[in-house]
Amino acid sequence: MGKIIKVSGPLVVADGMADANMADVVRVGEQRLIGEVLNMTGDRASIQVYEETSGLGKGAEVITTGAPLSVELGPGLIENIYDGIQRPLEEIVKKVGSNITRGIEVPALTREKKWEFTPVAKVGDKVVGGDILGSVPETAVVLHKIMVPNGISGTVEWVADKGNYIIDEVVAKIKTDKGETKELTMVQKWPVRVGRPYKNKFPPVAPLQSGQRIIDTMFPIAKGGTAAVPGPFGSGKTVVQHQLAKWSDVDIVVYIGCGERGNEMTDVLREFPELTDPRTGETLMKRTVLIANTSDMPVAAREASVYTGITIAEYFRDMGYAVAVIADSTSRWAEALREMSGRLEEMPGEEGYPAYLASRLAQFYERAGVVSCMGTDERMGSLTAVGAVSPPGGDLSEPVSQGTMRIVKVFWSLDASLAYRRHFPAINWLNSYSLYLDSMKPWFDEHLGADFMKNRGKAMHILQEEAELNEIVQLVGKDSLSAADQLTLETAKMLREDFLQQNAFMDVDSYSSFERQKALMQLILNYDKLCREALPKGVAAADLFGIGAREAIGRAKYVEADGYAKAYADIETEMEQEVSALIEKAGAEE
Repeated sequence: MGKIIKVSGPLVVADGMADANMADVVRVGEQRLIGEVLNMTGDRASIQVYEETSGLGKGAEVITTGAPLSVELGPGLIENIYDGIQRPLEEIVKKVGSNITRGIEVPALTREKKWEFTPVAKVGDKVVGGDILGSVPETAVVLHKIMVPNGISGTVEWVADKGNYIIDEVVAKIKTDKGETKELTMVQKWPVRVGRPYKNKFPPVAPLQSGQRIIDTMFPIAKGGTAAVPGPFGSGKTVVQHQLAKWSDVDIVVYIGCGERGNEMTDVLREFPELTDPRTGETLMKRTVLIANTSDMPVAAREASVYTGITIAEYFRDMGYAVAVIADSTSRWAEALREMSGRLEEMPGEEGYPAYLASRLAQFYERAGVVSCMGTDERMGSLTAVGAVSPPGGDLSEPVSQGTMRIVKVFWSLDASLAYRRHFPAINWLNSYSLYLDSMKPWFDEHLGADFMKNRGKAMHILQEEAELNEIVQLVGKDSLSAADQLTLETAKMLREDFLQQNAFMDVDSYSSFERQKALMQLILNYDKLCREALPKGVAAADLFGIGAREAIGRAKYVEADGYAKAYADIETEMEQEVSALIEKAGAEE
């Protein structure tokens, strides 16, 4: 037990802490505020407190728990909403009202609800860490697998019969190789700053389908990959991440609201229970865990929130699920690091951020990946990490953006000028990139045909040509361009407005399947091909731009999902007939 000698905001310095270790969780003062040891100098400890420290003074007691900051893992995680250190906010509201009372102690997982446990392991089975003892239907879409905690191996002596149990009840007994008997419950703990182990890590090869055309077709992310969404204020970072959380074809979503505005988390809380998952037909909350650490909550807890979220995600990955972690935003997390570093009087790096900023970012993103899970049976799980970056004034040369770009392989660069023009998602196709295209090409070729990647390349080439032509247009005007160049501008406009732009408020356009994306892009490129063939035959560019099929393509993305294939085929036929008629007319006039 130590005594406080200094309080500086969320930083507390205590003497007499010889029994404590680095990263230990401590209880501070009469209210038993939660804190974590940041560094030790002799028996003096610097502690970051995860709660408001007003009222703390010199001489207050500090007691170490002897354990690092850990999360509880077990049934009850899905559909829950936690703060940055895994305190269940809904349970706290029931207990004390609207605001979190300092020092409140509420278990992360409810001890009252009974879960239906079905055993899988049998008496006499040899088991190791990661093996499945049984399962619990946590929600209608998530089967929670109760696993042997890592580090325990031996023979199953006893396993509970099928029935309803609370998470603290013993469901299995294992005799270890040393002859000890370990009693296992449905809950286990894991330190948040330590990545959970796995057997092997593999390169990601399958795309994560988000239903967003500019992401899936132009700059895809692989399951098990990493991506950053940088952009200035008002460019739609949170909206892009909401769309990813809503529609991604993953089994579990962990959404971390790290230092963001409270109304944005409120939007998530209101929308997710009402939205239907296109994969399961259930509400999205049935596969979602929310970590809410809003901008008015203590800064130190903001720093812990991303580790809490990714540890929960790794736990579900270890069951063999595909998991996505959405962190909004890593810039606010980096600001918390900077504040704590300043109070610790550490030597500042660039723009005041600590010198270890880049390594902390890497520690977060490197926990993503496709892995073979621990245990004797073969299970593959994936963890995809997507982080928003909020550079001041949209300056991508600042340290958080630069540190993130060195680590992630997909970069969706948001552009405020696109957002102001109401082009959403406001991802700039000239500044963004995906380094997974080569590794995912075999998957695209197998599932969507070899033409898909070729068409993507053609579309990107047209969009880049448009950027070059726009510079000429600004100097000499559009009319001075050749007919072929005018067609390039028209096709690029179609790609921008009819393909890349999506309306999140229309159900039919909010989510677009791979097959539909492929068909729509093919339709636009076929228009370009037919027009290019018609131009040398004397057809005027203006006539080609005025055909009825051109307008029909503009409305094609709003066709109902069950009838788009026929509608697109009809547009294709109409387009061929109209262009042929223009060619005949031009030939007759000659």
